[in-house]
Amino acid sequence: MRYVLRLYILLVIAFIFAPIAVSFVFSFSENRFPTLPLTEFSTIWYQRVLDEPAFADAFRRSLIVAGSTSLLSTFIGFGAAYVDYRYRFFGKKFYVAIGIMPPMIPVLILGVAMLIFLSQVGLSGDLHSVVISHVVLCTPFAMAINRLRLAQMAPNLEAAAWNLGANEWRTMRLVIVPFCLPAILASALITAAISLDEFAIAWFVCGLEDTLPVKVLNLVARQASPSVNAIGSFTFTLSLILVVLAQAALIAGQGRRQKRRTGE
Repeated sequence: MRYVLRLYILLVIAFIFAPIAVSFVFSFSENRFPTLPLTEFSTIWYQRVLDEPAFADAFRRSLIVAGSTSLLSTFIGFGAAYVDYRYRFFGKKFYVAIGIMPPMIPVLILGVAMLIFLSQVGLSGDLHSVVISHVVLCTPFAMAINRLRLAQMAPNLEAAAWNLGANEWRTMRLVIVPFCLPAILASALITAAISLDEFAIAWFVCGLEDTLPVKVLNLVARQASPSVNAIGSFTFTLSLILVVLAQAALIAGQGRRQKRRTGE
């Protein structure tokens, strides 16, 4: 039974990543159209992407959006998670449900809603529009990651710090934030990866300040270009690195927690 389960997991992983692997392989083919057998190894499509100013500008905008979204989402998500952990108040379940709702809404509906809202307040059609929209989408992920970390904290840890003379802000700075640091780092990396890959909401609100995924979408709509394989392979690799680093941060934090418990 164990081997059957392992085989099933391998088949699922292969099914999910096979299209990505194919795109990655063909990004190094010199042919304009994907053909088998593969022709000579070439990086011509990567070079064309690097030589195209429009792609470089779109990638720069994507990095700005991802960095801004990562910082804001992590800050808001950590604050929301701490409020859920620390306080008891009426409507708390509703508060948590609202906090984790945006990723459950179809991105097309969320994109249209953000476009209407930002247009009403005069903030649509620019790069900050994408940042605001991505913060709405990514904050629940940061909140969930930090909630899981806070749930592992000893319930009397804050009280012990207060009894030793620390006020609430000092306790936050010297106890809560260091304990949650692995989750905070993981949140920043995960939200950056989500922002880098998101295109549907950005397409609605970006105006002329298109990000790299929006640029790729517009390119695919006009023509079949092998440059898409090169861009997709690069962005997938970058996102994968961010996700792996986030997982490594969580594992490292869990390992330190286990060592402390063993020492105790």
